[in-house]
Amino acid sequence: MQTRTLYNEWSESYEAELRENGYVTPGRCAEALAKFSSDQLQPILDFGCGTGLSGLALKLSGFAEIDGVDLSEDMIVKAKAKRLYRSLQVIEANAPLPFSSGTYSAIAAVGVIGAGAAPISVLDVLLNALGPGGLLVFSLNDHALQDRTNEARINEWTDCCAARLLFCEHGPHLPGIELNSSVYVLEKA
Repeated sequence: MQTRTLYNEWSESYEAELRENGYVTPGRCAEALAKFSSDQLQPILDFGCGTGLSGLALKLSGFAEIDGVDLSEDMIVKAKAKRLYRSLQVIEANAPLPFSSGTYSAIAAVGVIGAGAAPISVLDVLLNALGPGGLLVFSLNDHALQDRTNEARINEWTDCCAARLLFCEHGPHLPGIELNSSVYVLEKA
């Protein structure tokens, strides 16, 4: 799989490159999710956890039990070394998620959807994995926002009242290269 290979190869330099460019989206997403979460002791899922940068931001925002999944075995190895996660698992693209719908009260997908990463159809998978009242926090960087189908999919969920938009804020993503992102929190109806 092309995406898995890309992220496996990138795993060694991933954090250094992001740190060099001031990657702030994990913190923005974790803070947004914390504003709307009624119980930070409930297990949450870090979907596309990578090396654990989003897991660290979630922990720092008060989330106690975090499970992570990612396509890249090499990224998972880096995340495991941080000792932030209750469990970590490698998943296959386009395969069913390895848990029942409603298992998690919240899911984070930080920097997951976009060009060179996961398609917007992942939004459907993640929202369908939540039970009523479940929260999804995710981000779309400026490149992903240029593809109008990404925001259109969000609108499909909110327009038919299958989900409610609780939060949307455009702000810094990678300030070092002047790239921004929008952070969203959706609540499943």
